[in-house]
Amino acid sequence: MRTEHAAREAICRLGQSLFRRGLTYGSSGNISVRLDDGWLMTPTNVSLDELDPARLSRLDADGQLVSGDPPTKESFLHRAMYGERPGDGAVVHLHSTHAVAVSVLEGVDPADVLPPITAYYVMRVGRLPLVPYYPPGDRTLADAVAALAGRHHAVLLANHGPVVSGTSLSAAAAAIEELEETARLHLLLRGERVRLLTGAQVAALRPPAG
Repeated sequence: MRTEHAAREAICRLGQSLFRRGLTYGSSGNISVRLDDGWLMTPTNVSLDELDPARLSRLDADGQLVSGDPPTKESFLHRAMYGERPGDGAVVHLHSTHAVAVSVLEGVDPADVLPPITAYYVMRVGRLPLVPYYPPGDRTLADAVAALAGRHHAVLLANHGPVVSGTSLSAAAAAIEELEETARLHLLLRGERVRLLTGAQVAALRPPAG
C-alpha cells in the first residue's frame, strides 16, 4: 500500500487533473483513499483544483475526523462503498456533465443505465445501476448505495452523478472517466441507429461470476 504522503499527493494531482479537464467544477466532486487505519478524503467546500495535501481530511476507522479540514459532506457515500467492497482502495464521486445528463433521462434501464458501446466501458465499468433520487445530505442514500455496492463498483445517482470505487486511485479514476466518456457517446448517438456489442461479446469481456 502506498504511503500516506504519496496518497495525499496523488489525490491532489487527480483533483487538479479532473477539474482542469472539465470533469468537475466549482467545489463539486470528492475523492478518497483507504488507509490501513482509516481514510483520506477531500474536504468540504473546496475545489478539486485547489487541494492542499496537508489539509486533506484524515478520518479514523470509525469515520471520525483526526486531522485536516472537515471532510466532504458526502463522506457517507464513500464509506458505504468501502463497507461493501473491502478489497477496494479508492472512491471517486463526480457531478460530471454527461453522466448527470444520463441520470435524468426517462426510460433508462435502472439495472444497467448505459449500453455496451465500447469494450473498455464493459471492462472498466461493467453494469451501471441507477440509484433513485435522494435530496442532498440524506443519509439514507448510503443505504441505497450499499445495497448495490457489493455487486457493482460503479453506480449512478439519479439527478446527481456517478460514484466509482477501484482497487487503486488510478483504477477508480480510469473507470469514472470511461463512464463519463461513454455517457457522452450515448447522448451523441441518441436517435441514431447503433451497433452495440452483442451479449456474447460482452460476456467474453467480463470476468467469471464469483
